[in-house]
Amino acid sequence: MHYPFEPYRIKAVEPIPILSREARIKRIEEARYNLFLLKAEHVTIDFLTDSGTGAMSAAQWAALQQGDESYAGARSFSHFISTIRSYMPFKHIFPAHQGRAAEHLLFSVVMKPGFIVPNNTHFDTTRGNVEYLKGEAVDIGSSEGMQASEEHPFKGNMDCDRLRNLLEKNADLVPLVMITVTDNASGGQPVSMENIRTVKAICDEFNKPLFIDACRFAENAYFIKTCEPGYEDHSIESIVREMFSYADGMTMSAKKDCLVNIGGWVACNNDAWAQQIEDQLILFEGFPTYGGLAGRDLDAIAVGLTEVMDEAYLRARVGAVAYFADALEAVGVPVIRPPGGHAVFVDALACLPHVDALAYPGQALAVSLYVEGGVRSVEVGTVMFGKQPDGTEKPAKRDWIRLALPRRVYTQSHLDYTVDVFKRVLECKDNLKGFRIVREQAHLRHFTAHFEPIKNS
Repeated sequence: MHYPFEPYRIKAVEPIPILSREARIKRIEEARYNLFLLKAEHVTIDFLTDSGTGAMSAAQWAALQQGDESYAGARSFSHFISTIRSYMPFKHIFPAHQGRAAEHLLFSVVMKPGFIVPNNTHFDTTRGNVEYLKGEAVDIGSSEGMQASEEHPFKGNMDCDRLRNLLEKNADLVPLVMITVTDNASGGQPVSMENIRTVKAICDEFNKPLFIDACRFAENAYFIKTCEPGYEDHSIESIVREMFSYADGMTMSAKKDCLVNIGGWVACNNDAWAQQIEDQLILFEGFPTYGGLAGRDLDAIAVGLTEVMDEAYLRARVGAVAYFADALEAVGVPVIRPPGGHAVFVDALACLPHVDALAYPGQALAVSLYVEGGVRSVEVGTVMFGKQPDGTEKPAKRDWIRLALPRRVYTQSHLDYTVDVFKRVLECKDNLKGFRIVREQAHLRHFTAHFEPIKNS
């Protein structure tokens, strides 16, 4: 197995914590068996998220020194806006401190109780923002996306027939249609240009704006270039411009495909919405020309937005994920196929069929990975998505764990080490038990919930 070498040199390093197994058992107990509550200093390999965990380039660090920290009208804001508009030419662009803040700004303006937001698949914060405002987050992903092992190049596509049916029945309750690229909750799967184009046509037919949740837009563009007929000779930049030409707005977590540690934005073409978003921005984020960020952050985002579209970088990034997935599958780990753009997803139900879905097999597998080798991952299943708006709980459609690769951080040897940890977990998997939640919050419970092992699950 081989993947393209990293197209950069490493100029700074950070020590990796290595704890004994006994120490890890103690630390996970102290964290109430919640990987989010572990201290980073107790984690050896951290695949919890790819959000804000990447390494910035020398050019980005240099940009930090150029930051204009003027409260209003800073030069850094002009750099930020002009760079975004060169690829995503929206009329109104507002910075925010991260993606969920951008989502809050948008949904606080467009949502009313009972409104419906269709998406290929909402991820946690998007769903949380919709439901917090008493709306309904409806997932209408492709049928292929529900099949863990089916090889299809664009499993992140939206089901256009279901979208049309929803709009025919409930158009008055739909303020906008959203499509997430890549589709994180379905395994980091890409969306084809043809699908985006078709979704836009349906939106136009019903006079509904299309918004793109664009966190991993560059990875999605790379899949279009390499997998969609007719785009093999297109540049990443031209593919990105076409993707956003079909959108009426977007939300962005710059902590992903802008290669920075903080930041985001919301954009739209609707003048009335823009005025209301600006009002919310001033109340909760900051002045419109900084939006909760320092000027240096705006400059780093602008540089990263350009760097992320380098084809050599994307080839290595997507190739590393594919290598990792293939290596895990080779030792018997049931991974989601094909590999996505930012993470490897493991089917916890298939790995631990003896653990009941409501005993959280994903959490059991994730905890075991930490105990055996200090590897931190995240459950994407019933803990994250099982709690219903009415307070009841039911098994999620998928029970996976996600190993998200921070950008420009780990090398192939770190991936190989993780494969060895999985080998040890597989040797004792029949002895793993489930968990119960003993404390949780009303929204996004997976971040802070406390667990305890079930002795006889």
